[in-house]
Amino acid sequence: MKPLIALLVFLTFFTSCAQEKKMIKGDTEFQRELNAEYKDATTSPLKDKDRKHFEGLDFFKFDAAYVVNAKFERFPNEKPFEMKTSTERRPIYVKYGELSFELKGKRHKLNIYQNLGLIEKEGYEDYLFLPFSDETNGLESYGGGRYIDARIPKGDTMEIDFNKAYNPYCAYNDKYSCPIVPRENYLKTRIEAGVKAFGKH
Repeated sequence: MKPLIALLVFLTFFTSCAQEKKMIKGDTEFQRELNAEYKDATTSPLKDKDRKHFEGLDFFKFDAAYVVNAKFERFPNEKPFEMKTSTERRPIYVKYGELSFELKGKRHKLNIYQNLGLIEKEGYEDYLFLPFSDETNGLESYGGGRYIDARIPKGDTMEIDFNKAYNPYCAYNDKYSCPIVPRENYLKTRIEAGVKAFGKH
């Protein structure tokens, strides 16, 4: 009987784990991965009290109109600068290049940055940082703007998928130090894509 009980216990545990994995919400792979990360105590920026009841972040509905092909222009002679954050911390960034693109019939421009400390870490050698703010900030989306992760493009174009825009960790927990979106990266339009403000419906 003992082996049978052990097997039943294992199957019950396995089934509950499988059900828990199935419960991860999200319409896209990006949304599911982000929700899984925020649900996991080892990777979540959420406060413990918020994580205990966490079922999933709020996202704008995926919209292919917010996936744009941008012209990428490299700026190789820019001077490194200290980027302001939500704390006294001042990480060293450099403006790596400029992205120009059309969104819903209007032309826009964004600077894309490189963190000079982060590129020393394995796996981040070609990492680029694209922070932006837009006219949904403080309404449907987080007031401090949002971020998109990127990699150095091989050519002179880069895909920007605003559906993958996520909030700074500061949107969930004030113990974090988050880069403040530079003024020049304000988009005078509504970006109804990506993660919404936390706790707003």
